Amino acid sequence: MSDDLQRLEEWAGALIGKVQPAQRRQLVRQVANDLRREHARQIAQQVAPDGTPYPARKNRKELRGKSGRIKRQKAAMFNKLRTNAYLQIQTDASQASVGFFGKVARIARVHHEGLQDKVAPRGPSYQYPARALLGFSENDIAELRRSLLDHLTK
Repeated sequence: MSDDLQRLEEWAGALIGKVQPAQRRQLVRQVANDLRREHARQIAQQVAPDGTPYPARKNRKELRGKSGRIKRQKAAMFNKLRTNAYLQIQTDASQASVGFFGKVARIARVHHEGLQDKVAPRGPSYQYPARALLGFSENDIAELRRSLLDHLTK
């Protein structure tokens, strides 16, 4: 996968180097928005970038002492994390970053890497299963190529 990304970077770098700086910023922002939209869709579908489904959520009754307090048992994970307020893009003329920044980055990292964290500030600790939130798939690389070619042919 990293070889594919390296080849894509070399190929795209040669093409983007010939574009004016204003158009380059516009292109980089468009590509980043497309990636953010695709990752938000994958998070909503509860699948990792490689297409595997997320591990099932642990029943919350096992984590809390009182039963009957939780009204929504089957709520999708990461509903807020996939919004534009949290899944952000940062761009400049030569690069773009799609990810979680600030305080929410810690929460996303815990889930992405499957680390141990407290369920609540004074609650029990839990070893979260790894749920890959961000990453490149073959479809993402093909979409990047398509976006670059579409922009350059206009």
